[in-house]
Amino acid sequence: MNKFVISISLFCLILNACAQGPAKEKKEETSEKSIVIQPAISHSYKLSDFLTDNQQLENDVDSIFKTLDNHTRISQLLMPAVGRLGLSNEVITEQVKKNLIGGVILLNGSKEEFTTWTKNYNSLNPLHKSLPFLYSADAEPSLFNRKISGATIVKKANEIQTKEEVINCATTISNELNAIGINYNFAPVVDVSKNSTVGYRGFGANPKNIIPWSNAFIKTTQDLGIIATAKHFPGHGLVSGDTHKSLQMIDGELKEIENYPPLIEQGLLSVMVAHIAVVNNAKYDTKGLPATASSAIVQKLLRDELKFKGLVITDAMNMGGISSLPDAEIKVIEAGCDIVLMPLDVEKSHAKLLNAYTKDASFKQKVDTAVKRIIRMKLCLAKG
Repeated sequence: MNKFVISISLFCLILNACAQGPAKEKKEETSEKSIVIQPAISHSYKLSDFLTDNQQLENDVDSIFKTLDNHTRISQLLMPAVGRLGLSNEVITEQVKKNLIGGVILLNGSKEEFTTWTKNYNSLNPLHKSLPFLYSADAEPSLFNRKISGATIVKKANEIQTKEEVINCATTISNELNAIGINYNFAPVVDVSKNSTVGYRGFGANPKNIIPWSNAFIKTTQDLGIIATAKHFPGHGLVSGDTHKSLQMIDGELKEIENYPPLIEQGLLSVMVAHIAVVNNAKYDTKGLPATASSAIVQKLLRDELKFKGLVITDAMNMGGISSLPDAEIKVIEAGCDIVLMPLDVEKSHAKLLNAYTKDASFKQKVDTAVKRIIRMKLCLAKG
């Protein structure tokens, strides 16, 4: 089963720090990228611990957070893509060495190369003061075999006939992800089936199946040690257009919101927010912004009203629905998102976020909350 090996990372970091000697340690105390010395974490956690009221887990999160410099805190928010539709392995490797990112999405490649890459990044992280990564994939039943060649063949979501088949499919996918080293699945799609770009990717051919089958997929995935993600919040199925190309609109009532509370109640750990604006809705109007950049959707609706406490990740930031929005990476964090997926330029995004973090107390608080949530998830993925 895929797990982080936090203890090895911490041990290497401590050795690295000790090798500097007392004089250098004093000089680097004021450096923006000082040596990170992690505290020893003697407790082990399970993924199911993330949503529990656990004071020891809180203490361990805080103890790790306090050791991170500003640079490393900002890095936790950024998740670029590697693979045929993302950046090259060489570019991502350099970003790892510069400690610029907190995770990576493996986007279109083979099972063999993805496995090699995750092992390589894992070996580099402790040498460059990085926390272990969140490794993600769009491993939905309908996209799984296209995104990861060489993996076991599974049925597409709209071909599945029974809940038992859902469980078997989620088990097969999760076992393959664990073998690769992927711990974060951007699935299931919980949109209704009307939209042509997302409909075939979920269980909405029969609307009555969306919630029970999605719950079965989520439970199976998370029982096997992988974060499951419901998408695309607040609902993409009744939107006629394609957010890959341009900003789309929900006009009026948010009819697909009803799919989320039962999933959240069961213990869903992640939600992906879509680049969809909301108009003609007095309570949730996004004022022309995509939902990813709207506090009315992310903070007010998802966090405050639906009581979601897991990770909130944006849809890809290179999509037409948000790519032209100035300072988009800052706006999505301000809205309440935790992770910026596939930023247009990792180095520029990191610099912008770091600048805002050091100058804006309110923004700093948003970032700190997100980073602690990410650390908590990483601890709950850690090898016990």
